[in-house]
Amino acid sequence: MCKAALSINRLPAGTETLAGGRLRRVDCATKLLSLSVNSDLAMTASSYKYLYQVDSPRDLRRLSADELRAYCGELRHFIIEQLSANPGHLGSSLGVVELAAALHYVFDTPNDKLIWDVGHQAYAHKIITGRRDRFLTNRKLNGLSGFPSMSESEYDAFGTGHASTSISAALGMAAASALRGEKREVIAVIGDGALTGGLAFEGLNNAGAANTDLLVILNDNRMAIDPNVGALKEYLLSISTSKRYNKVKNRTWTHLERMPRLRGLIQKVGGALKQGFLQQSNLFESLHFRYFGPVDGHDVVQLTRVLGDLKEIPGPKLLHVLTVKGKGYRPAEEHQRIWHAPGMFNPETGERMQHAESGRPPLYQDVFGETILELARVDDRIVGITPAMPTGCSLNRMMAEMPERCFDVGIAEGHAVTFSAGLAAGGMHPVCNIYSSFMQRAYDNVIHDVALQNLPVTFCIDRGGLVGEDGATHHGAFDLAYFSCVPNMIVAAPMDEAELRDMLYTAVNTPSPYSIRYPRGCGAGTEWRGRPFESVPAGKGRMLKDGADLAILTIGTVGNFAAEAIRRVESECGVSVAHYDLRFAKPLDTELLDDAGRRFRKIITVEDGVLRGGVGEAVMRYFNDKGYDVRVRALGIGDEFVGHGTPAQLYARCGYDAEGIARTAKEMLA
Repeated sequence: MCKAALSINRLPAGTETLAGGRLRRVDCATKLLSLSVNSDLAMTASSYKYLYQVDSPRDLRRLSADELRAYCGELRHFIIEQLSANPGHLGSSLGVVELAAALHYVFDTPNDKLIWDVGHQAYAHKIITGRRDRFLTNRKLNGLSGFPSMSESEYDAFGTGHASTSISAALGMAAASALRGEKREVIAVIGDGALTGGLAFEGLNNAGAANTDLLVILNDNRMAIDPNVGALKEYLLSISTSKRYNKVKNRTWTHLERMPRLRGLIQKVGGALKQGFLQQSNLFESLHFRYFGPVDGHDVVQLTRVLGDLKEIPGPKLLHVLTVKGKGYRPAEEHQRIWHAPGMFNPETGERMQHAESGRPPLYQDVFGETILELARVDDRIVGITPAMPTGCSLNRMMAEMPERCFDVGIAEGHAVTFSAGLAAGGMHPVCNIYSSFMQRAYDNVIHDVALQNLPVTFCIDRGGLVGEDGATHHGAFDLAYFSCVPNMIVAAPMDEAELRDMLYTAVNTPSPYSIRYPRGCGAGTEWRGRPFESVPAGKGRMLKDGADLAILTIGTVGNFAAEAIRRVESECGVSVAHYDLRFAKPLDTELLDDAGRRFRKIITVEDGVLRGGVGEAVMRYFNDKGYDVRVRALGIGDEFVGHGTPAQLYARCGYDAEGIARTAKEMLA
């Protein structure tokens, strides 16, 4: 075993919690161990006493209570070690080590169905369920997914990646089991951040009304990627700290413990506990869920006892579990936002291994953050909106200087869009920044509440295109296609930092819906800071380079791949290749397309998005309608969900990196 220096975190004396199906008062401070930064984390397979004995939940259930505690400690060490060299979602996973172990210890998985919301926290679950020796491939090309995936393991009951889905999915599985006459438990784990999504409450409402046998675990760490916002956060805090509320439940269960028959009867009668014994209700009980907690989420033995008791109670139940994001690793506990996904780090010192910043172009998100702030300083109509990602999208810059004009609405993309529509109808110009894959969840709101009414809302679509290791659930593959078919919507994609800056300036001065999409990662290195703003006429592209033998039409940052491919092809083949930057998926620049259609018989289109319904198809349709005799090859994402890997690997796999574009050009010129 490693020689870990230990520090002690303590719950305040008198904290009340649930144990063994009842509330008990903790008169002495409960000791929760956490690793200090300078712990000796270098453990080998031989130094782990229990970790390599557990290859499945069945093995886990053979452990004694003390062995289970020790196993959780080793599991936490293992996650820290692995993620220090192979980055992933660290903080969330460390926070649920004991919870994951307790759930698999008590429930008969995979027959019992365990559904993790979002999936950032699923690493312990994956290791327990037979994927320990493959965990070094996590988020790598052809390796384990960073999220639960039904195709990966029978223990992954439902694929996740986006927030607020677990309760609805679990309710559907519970209903299916009842219809098929199957005996199984269904458990949904949802975080306090994901609980802010409306879909979660739709699931709770439906489950409570149907009196479905379902257990919801509320993993309350009071932290999403950025700090949670809204009334629900304060409500959960009031529940977890309310002495009055917990004293009532404490007295109730203490008395019932002396009357086991009565206690058993009350457990089996839906709503009786709330109506007959607890005069004070809460939100969940109002939705006909029996509420239990809060409980210490890092006491694995206590959790197993509580979960064991809850198995015997029918109907919808909610267990409120208090955890610490990053638990067991001091840097992750103290700086939870940074250590949500810290990249590579030294596990012994806590030093993050940052890439050298000197000479690197800024991130596109930072170009957005600086530009919106610059524009907002001179235009008091501009307001910023984000669904729980102010740091990720860099709206935090404006939020720090103009907090009254920035709105973090929590994990609620549909609300973010309709809220923006209301702001626009009220005379403001909202800039709503949402990641491309998350915008899919608000598509109806965009159509019905913004576009149909032709309201001036600017959508900044961050993480457009292939994003890399987070995989299919997070790729921004569809936005160019799904926005291009919406009336009144302008759809733009800059090739570099200067274009992003100018498009944002243009958008906030446009009295109609406007979408600007850009990728994750660094820019192209163009000069942009301090430049005078230039308006970009809607639907106006540009010729970057003339040529005679072949034309390449690009949209967005893949234009930089095309420029490199052109240099390579011209040097190797002695040909002349033209390059057009479309800039807009809608409206298309018909003058530019007419020029290309008249002059070239061979054309390649390139987009970092799906081909079906994409820009390439629109270009080919235009050429066909105009009668141009043109052979067109469209490069982009085919009719498939692309998996995980580095962006470079995925661009290459899809055939539109510089090498893929050059190869296609040579084939067409042959």
